[in-house]
Amino acid sequence: MPVTVTQVPEGQAQIQLSFAPVVRQTAPAVVSIYARRVVAEQQSPFFNDPFFNQLFGNRGQATPRVQNALGSGVILQSDGIVVSNYHVVGEADDIRVVLNDRREFAADVILADEESDLAILRLRGASDLPAIQIADSDRIEVGDLVLAIGNPFGVGQTVSSGIVSALARSGIAVGSGRGYFIQTDAAINPGNSGGALVDMQGHLVGINSAILTRSGGSNGIGFAIPANLVSQVVAQAESGETHFQRPWMGVTGQAVDAALAEALGLGLPQGVAITALHPDSPLAEAGLRAGDVVLAVDGDPVNAPQEMMFRLAARGIGGTARLSWVRAGERQESDVALIAPPESPERNRLTVRGVALRGLVAETINPAVAAERGLDPQASGVVVVEADDIAARAGLAPGDILLSVNRQPVPDTAALDRALRDPSRYWEVELLRDGRRSLLRFRL
Repeated sequence: MPVTVTQVPEGQAQIQLSFAPVVRQTAPAVVSIYARRVVAEQQSPFFNDPFFNQLFGNRGQATPRVQNALGSGVILQSDGIVVSNYHVVGEADDIRVVLNDRREFAADVILADEESDLAILRLRGASDLPAIQIADSDRIEVGDLVLAIGNPFGVGQTVSSGIVSALARSGIAVGSGRGYFIQTDAAINPGNSGGALVDMQGHLVGINSAILTRSGGSNGIGFAIPANLVSQVVAQAESGETHFQRPWMGVTGQAVDAALAEALGLGLPQGVAITALHPDSPLAEAGLRAGDVVLAVDGDPVNAPQEMMFRLAARGIGGTARLSWVRAGERQESDVALIAPPESPERNRLTVRGVALRGLVAETINPAVAAERGLDPQASGVVVVEADDIAARAGLAPGDILLSVNRQPVPDTAALDRALRDPSRYWEVELLRDGRRSLLRFRL
């Protein structure tokens, strides 16, 4: 049997092993964020109706309510560029940032992306601030030591230590979609959101974003947004973008499990199987088709659709990415263009002011609209952008895809405009909501 030898520390340096040097280097660049948002609460939707307003008077009017959010952020540039979470500051009206040395700054959101749960702030009047260096998050490994720095529960800046527990976590919902995360067992609690996950060189490897908990406190399962995606979001914010632009692939795919791997003749369950491609997809142009399995992006393995899209998003718009893929057991490689979602056909926004569906705002679906609204890449037709007044009372809601009006197909907003000119008092609207077909009938 192997013998384990216990060694006695041989000097003062070994006795005093500490994270203190890393904390001294990084803590000044981690800030506390206090955000406020004024929202209007309405007691009942019936108070929109003039008849009910007469009955109940002013009691039906919307009343303002202040929502407060507490979180953390990380200074990335000395001129006051700070990254935090969208769910902390993305919709705030008033943002106050407190530095480690107790200085305070007002801040403005210059880019917000709900899907990645990231927001970029610019501090007003800031200069010569301590900033943290961003690491290549693809170089970290399971077992690496990390520190989580933030402001949990508003008690003040706190540091917790742990290791990287897992990589490529893609089944966790944060924001409006599902992301791709680094998992850590460093204690993360409410208020840590937007704070730093740093390595032992004092470099940023991730932005703490979520915890898995039943009690509301840390259970040692925390998730951080990889620094490589943060770098791309910051780069777009600096270039003047207010919304994060992801490369458009026009692809629908699924993770390859054991059964699918056997059906496709793969030795191992790996990669992302393409189930559908938009006709204008850059993957289709590069020679891929439904049934192919994407194994890697620029040499980095991908085993879930979210992981593949993360790899592409971290590279940004422009240039190409090399995809490794398999068809009928033969491994191939192709360069795929990283393009913005096409605006073809034109979205041609329509605002309905007539009697029928008054208050409706709709757009013709194209790849750009589908990306903005979180629709299936293969979606077509007309999507509801806003629904007020008669449109809301009829039951329409943002995100609905209109298929027909009074049995007239509406493939675009021009067709919808023509259909709504019908003088009928009886209306029938066929639509898709969350993938399910529905029929609305109402009378004016």
